[in-house]
Parts: sequence; C-alpha cells; structure tokens
Amino acid sequence: MILLAALIATGVAGGPVFPANLEEVHVSLSVRDAKGKPVTALSARDFEVTEDGRPQIIQLFARGIDEGQDTAAAREALALDLGLLLDTSSSMLEELKLSQEAASRFLEAIPRARELYTIFFDEDIRVSRYDSENQQGLFDRIHAAKGGGNTALYDAIAVYLSRVQDGSGRKVLVLFTDGEDTQSALAFSDVLKLVRSGRVTIYPIAFGMYGGGASRTLRPRAVLEQLASMTGGQVFTPRSSRDLAAIYDRILEDLAAQFVIGYVSDNPARDGRFRKIKVTVKVPGLTVRHRTGYTPHEDEVTDQTR
Repeated sequence: MILLAALIATGVAGGPVFPANLEEVHVSLSVRDAKGKPVTALSARDFEVTEDGRPQIIQLFARGIDEGQDTAAAREALALDLGLLLDTSSSMLEELKLSQEAASRFLEAIPRARELYTIFFDEDIRVSRYDSENQQGLFDRIHAAKGGGNTALYDAIAVYLSRVQDGSGRKVLVLFTDGEDTQSALAFSDVLKLVRSGRVTIYPIAFGMYGGGASRTLRPRAVLEQLASMTGGQVFTPRSSRDLAAIYDRILEDLAAQFVIGYVSDNPARDGRFRKIKVTVKVPGLTVRHRTGYTPHEDEVTDQTR
C-alpha cells in the first residue's frame, strides 16, 4: 500500500492535483435529446464552454461517431483507455456470478481499447495492464475470481486514477460493485477530491440495489451516483443477466457518440484550485453530460509554448 500512502501524504492532504496541461484542457461529453437518444450531428459552433464562468475558445473538436478524423490531435483525443474494477469482496458473493458475466459480456461488446487496466479488489488490490493485442486472456481471469474479504473500493479507485493521470485520450472506468466499502485507507471525501481533479468518466454497474432494505443500499447507491454525476457518467442497476445487454448498449452508445472539446484556459495561474467547467449546447431541448471540472498542477511551469 505504498502507493496509497503517497496519495494520502502528497495528494489528498494538500488537495489532490493531477497534471493538467493548461494548453490542452480536454472535455469528453455526451449529448442526448428529450427522448434520451444520442445526438451526434453537432459541430463546434453548437457548443459554448466556460471555465469558472468565463467563456473559453474551443480549439479542438472531435466526434467519436466520425469514421476518420481530420487531424492527429483529434484522433489522439478520441483514443480510448479503459479501466474495469471488479469487486470480489464478501458483500458481492451473492452477485459475483452476475458481475463476472457482466464484465465478460462487456469486454465482448466494447471496441478494443488502446490500453486496458483491470483491478480485482476485496481487501487486497490486484492490478493488471493489457494492450489491444492481449486482452483475450482476461476472460479466464474474470471467471476464476473468487469472492471473500473486506472491501477496499475507494483505495481501488485511487489506484486506478494514479495509473491514468497522465497521457492523452479518453479515460473511462467501469465499476462492477455494490458500492460498499469496509477497508479503505482513503475516506470517500478523499476519493471525491481525486476524481474531481482527474478526467475519468465513471460508469458504475451497481449490484444488490434491489432487496436487502433501504438502509443497506441508500449509502452505496449515493456514493456511486456521485462518482458518476461529477465525471459525466451514469449508474446502471441490473436485476439479472437479462438487463445487461441494454446497459452495454447505453454505454457503447455514449462512447461512440462522445465529443471531445479542447480549449486553452485563459487562467495561467498554477494555484492548485479546482476550476469548474460548463459546456452548453445552443440547440434547444438537448442535455449534456461531462465532468464538472479539473485542477491544474501547482508545480508545472507556466510557460508551455511549443
């Protein structure tokens, strides 16, 4: 747990800061109409971006739905790095088989990622990294996973965030969990600060949300809802394997129809303070989901001319 100790000592204690190049603030976003259908026929001039209430100039615009992108920068911005976090703790024993099925079927459905991290966690955290050529071996590992032990959900999320804090492209994290945490060194408030400072979109697939009484599910569901809402993701709550296909369709729709907007911040300060991002669409009746903001690194050099 050396990594977690470092996160607590240097990241959370002073306000977590992940490197953010002010020359390239990228925001992944999804747009849907009043019926919940993805909207893709939009251009850069249909969007407005503000940072802490100040309008920003859009300098990069990429659409996931496009077969090809005009620039290398757009292709790089759309590259997909995927994380799968699978809860194998005691609280998931009754749901483990469904969770394993969900993870396997999701891997079968999703396009190949540029990079894939998997984290199996209970009271221990086990990390594996795959590239686009060797993801097939994951299926055996998923189905061989055994349940048991306490749950270090918050620590597992922090470990994943530490692995993908740098680099270009879209960062997507899919959580297979019931939202319980009984073991983590980090508090939920610490994880929220880390998530707010990063640029990962989180899609929790939440198990055990039905039955067991409201007292058991209220807190875990609220935890997962907050993680999703602040990153532009969404929570899904399958009752059985019959619900999985629709969930994957929804996530895949999001990823395929995502836009990536890039801008140069008009604030050169490196004060480590959280900056709120707001993206709006000029077309009436549409809703936008995206992360709520980012934190620039205090220690980066302000002159980043090229």
